[in-house]
Amino acid sequence: MTIWNLGSINADLVYRVPHLPGPGETLGARSLSRGLGGKGANMSVAAARAAARVVHLGAVGREGAWMVERLLEYGVDTRWIATRAGDSGHAVICVDDAGENLIVIHPGANREIQDAEVAAALDTAAPGDWFLSQNETNGQVAGAEAARARGLRVAHAAAPFEPDAARAILPLVDLLVLNAVEAAQLEAATGARIDALGVADVVVTRGGDGCRWHHGDASPVDVPALAVDPVDTTGAGDTFTGFLIAGLDRGLPMRQALALATQAAALMVTRAGAADVIPDLKEIEESRLGS
Repeated sequence: MTIWNLGSINADLVYRVPHLPGPGETLGARSLSRGLGGKGANMSVAAARAAARVVHLGAVGREGAWMVERLLEYGVDTRWIATRAGDSGHAVICVDDAGENLIVIHPGANREIQDAEVAAALDTAAPGDWFLSQNETNGQVAGAEAARARGLRVAHAAAPFEPDAARAILPLVDLLVLNAVEAAQLEAATGARIDALGVADVVVTRGGDGCRWHHGDASPVDVPALAVDPVDTTGAGDTFTGFLIAGLDRGLPMRQALALATQAAALMVTRAGAADVIPDLKEIEESRLGS
């Protein structure tokens, strides 16, 4: 089967600074690194490294060819990534010596994806494939509608959380993934408990407390986190989601897919970076996390 991911593609520009700059302050950076990021790209790479076939649906600017090439190197099918005349999405990230950060995101081409392009790509999908989206692009509802019409299963990661966006896509979703803060925000926005949203499966990630799976009227299932020494939590949630969808796409039962996703996220937080450092199945097995 295949995962069709309508997702953001960002260049992460990370500046190491002695402290976070204040208003009006000019501050020299100690170093600069450029990497591949964006919640969508992270999830595509994670799913590919979890041995799934992944097709990324998205857009970059003319200077973004290196990001498309990197996705391809990581095993992602990039034929449906469009090139726009404007800028690619990018994030400017300042990180100080204490690990605190300041982030400014420009969505760029991530908000210029055409519904017709997504529909054309999904015309080549098969019933039973997965359609995945996050809230960093346009076209999420139209894409989910096109996917449902073609018999695909629909998964959505409700981040960054926006009440109107979440309410609009919920009726089309089979699997919802969000963190504990987003779950509380969604309950406040809808007036419904997280297990009463009409979504078949809801997975709430809880950081160091693991995750909780809600499935219909059944009692929720808790999957504990694994003990590691965290270095950087960037991309851990995206890694979890990518591995979870990949596991389900490969036919794993939900409980087993959650365990795999938990292992991947635990290994991810021991590394600094985003898409470029997401582990693969072999690294997870060799790490012996959860054994």
